[in-house]
Amino acid sequence: MTEIAPALAPLLVTLPLLGAAIALIAGRHRRTQVVVSVVTLTVVCVIAAILLAVVDGGDQAIAVSVGGWPIPVGIVIYVDRLAALLVMVSSVVLLAVLLFSVGQGAADGDDDTPVTIFHPTYLILAAGIFTAFIAGDLFNLYVGFEILLVASYVLITLGGTESRIRTGVVYIVVSLVSSILFLAAIAMIYAALGTVNIVQISERMPELPQETQLVLHLLLLLAFSIKAAVFPLSFWLPDSYPTAPAPVTAVFAGLLTKVGVYAIIRTETEMFLDNDVNTLLLWVAMATMIVGVLGAVAQAELKRILSFTLVSHVGYMIFGLAIATPAAIGATIYYMVHHIVVQTTLFLAVGLVERRAGSTSILKVKGLMKAAPLIAVLYFIPAVNLGGLPPFSGFIGKYAIFDAAAEVGSPLMITLIVAGIVTSLLTLYALMRAWNLAFWREGEDSVETDARIEYLGDAPAAGIQTERRVIPRIMTASTAGMVALTVALTVFAGPLYDVCTRIGAALLEPVTLVQLEEQHQISTGGDDKSLDVDQGGTP
Repeated sequence: MTEIAPALAPLLVTLPLLGAAIALIAGRHRRTQVVVSVVTLTVVCVIAAILLAVVDGGDQAIAVSVGGWPIPVGIVIYVDRLAALLVMVSSVVLLAVLLFSVGQGAADGDDDTPVTIFHPTYLILAAGIFTAFIAGDLFNLYVGFEILLVASYVLITLGGTESRIRTGVVYIVVSLVSSILFLAAIAMIYAALGTVNIVQISERMPELPQETQLVLHLLLLLAFSIKAAVFPLSFWLPDSYPTAPAPVTAVFAGLLTKVGVYAIIRTETEMFLDNDVNTLLLWVAMATMIVGVLGAVAQAELKRILSFTLVSHVGYMIFGLAIATPAAIGATIYYMVHHIVVQTTLFLAVGLVERRAGSTSILKVKGLMKAAPLIAVLYFIPAVNLGGLPPFSGFIGKYAIFDAAAEVGSPLMITLIVAGIVTSLLTLYALMRAWNLAFWREGEDSVETDARIEYLGDAPAAGIQTERRVIPRIMTASTAGMVALTVALTVFAGPLYDVCTRIGAALLEPVTLVQLEEQHQISTGGDDKSLDVDQGGTP
């Protein structure tokens, strides 16, 4: 298996692109497009699992030089534990959401997700996500982001309604600003260091004056923070995501901000070890947690509640990263995996609520516990998980981050722990308030007469009402499968957390270019230029 692993790595990107081309050629042949999309994502998931087993078991990462160019001149595909884990989790989430959308399309036709456009664009989105995760240099990370941008703009405006076009324009403008900042940072880094290869950047960066390093550092952080929805650069997210079709909202919420978080992790652990801005990140993390969850408490529409909790929980990841210890980085990776799965699951469950009740406003929906007990369960389990109740994975991840912060023990760390606990409690309050109103409240109960929550009547989309629709079994089954996966994160927390711990330790020990050249055996002829490297850094 070790011998074929380098040949499998490029397939993580080429298979989705090939699948997108086939799906586009298939045109309006719905079944063909569905089969192509499902098979493509399933194969990518299997390949990612194989690569994770190889790099974790052999304690060596996989790098492949594309097109025969010498390292570090050419494009390098790099798969370490972190990249393989995130590709595997992302492909599972993408597959589950795809099955959900197949059921929705079969029931509703092409109103929300036009099949001819949806499947090719969805696979291109997947290719962009995977490209970002396995990029070995900044320019190809930028390419991954741009593939994401193009595909996500098409998906977020599917159906062509006024609200979707309006929020899509905001989304595209904000994303373009982020891309311009990122491209400017790449140009400045290349001008200063003569390379965009991440391992060369990490070697040459200490040669620059601290002031220059700080400018480059903050410019990259600014670009990635917009994509990750870090406060105060998260203003675009709560209005953009809720208007999209349910499957699109689910995959955006679960994955797109995590690509930004992933880029921040690579930046902080590999390129700027001698120029840390951890104190700044800690304050930003605290603001992101508190402001995001306060926004969630003030909402009356389920998608907006979840969008604000998404922002607040990005704060936990920035918090763990800013602690900058191996244990904290490992806990951050675990929490990142947890949040990808749980947040996606909650948006799928809300999609079921919308179809069953004809609304996602907690002021309008009522009595679902009796009317749809299965949906009640599918919402409740990931909700309490996201709220951090033990023994779920949300509690495990938060506790691990808090424990790493407590080991440092500074006053700012203690303050962040308190902020994290408050955020967790408020998250649980917002989600359980929605549970109480939408599922437990009976028909005769009136929200308007309850002084405790009458303020919600002025919240955005508080009076939203749509038509009730049939829920195909495949939509329920895919949501149930994701709920089972959230439970699996708890049941198998030990092995997964061990992998994340090894990732955290390796990320803080980046490989040097000399080690890279010594350890790589570059083949000649028409074969791929493939090699094994220590997992500490990215070539």
